Amino acid sequence: MTDKRLQFGREGESAALTFLKKKGYRILEKNFRTKVGEIDIIAEQDGVIVFIEVKARASHEFGHPFTAITPAKQKKIIQTAKSFLARKRISDKPMRFDVVALTSDASDSWQIELLENAFQV
Repeated sequence: MTDKRLQFGREGESAALTFLKKKGYRILEKNFRTKVGEIDIIAEQDGVIVFIEVKARASHEFGHPFTAITPAKQKKIIQTAKSFLARKRISDKPMRFDVVALTSDASDSWQIELLENAFQV
């Protein structure tokens, strides 16, 4: 991945964090990695553990960011979430999977959309 794309992704995740905090999410961890995959943001909201995938795009030319969350990607996120819960010994809290889609226009502002409970275990 090019430095420009990495920077774009980091800026998108930063914008997503700010957006989520304003919505009452308490950030627990960022960029949680296992052998299986990575979860961009793990948070808690109203007693629910929320695993959040962030997708940033410069435009919708290649589709809406939500369409990048394929069944295969969902499976990896679910497996990684189970690893997080096991490592942290969390078994008594409900969980859900959200997706934050960001699109940036030429003015460097973000259009941010949140899809709560985007997919199920």
